[in-house]
Amino acid sequence: MRESRIWIGVGLALMGCQKQEADPTKQVKYEGPMMETTNVLTFVSDSAKLQVKLTAPLQQQFESGDVVYPKSVKLLFYSKDGQTVVNTISGDYGKQEKSKSLYSLRGHVRVKNEPEQKTLQTEELFYDQQRMLIYTKPEMFVHIETPTDTADGYGLEADQNFTTYKLKKVTGKFSNVTETTTP
Repeated sequence: MRESRIWIGVGLALMGCQKQEADPTKQVKYEGPMMETTNVLTFVSDSAKLQVKLTAPLQQQFESGDVVYPKSVKLLFYSKDGQTVVNTISGDYGKQEKSKSLYSLRGHVRVKNEPEQKTLQTEELFYDQQRMLIYTKPEMFVHIETPTDTADGYGLEADQNFTTYKLKKVTGKFSNVTETTTP
């Protein structure tokens, strides 16, 4: 009798150590894209004048309203009359955070101001739609070329048309330098 109680105790102890199976009725929340679109072409206009044109081979829209461009994205900014391309931004990957009106681009990011023939290369860049500003994180390396100058630096901040910009820790070759100091 005593021996059977020991075996029952050992059996109960072993049953308590078994792995619990997942509840098959418990629902798993899907966090992937709600919609996918291929060969995307999006126009943004104001008063019937084209402001921005976005192209991408694939767009994924999520429940939050955020949009991801996993295979590349290209933004073309137009002049005030909506006729001429002023600036182009492209990258291997893009994301639009709807709640912040913020685009982030990564991987071989290129910016080109068409009229000034000014180009920028970096690995990550942000475009703030509301402030009409493009920028990088302070530690992000940036290379800029114009027909006469080249500049390397960190922490870019520029207007969306890339006509004026600021860089930190700048090195390069400059043809016309005006030095400014801040108090």
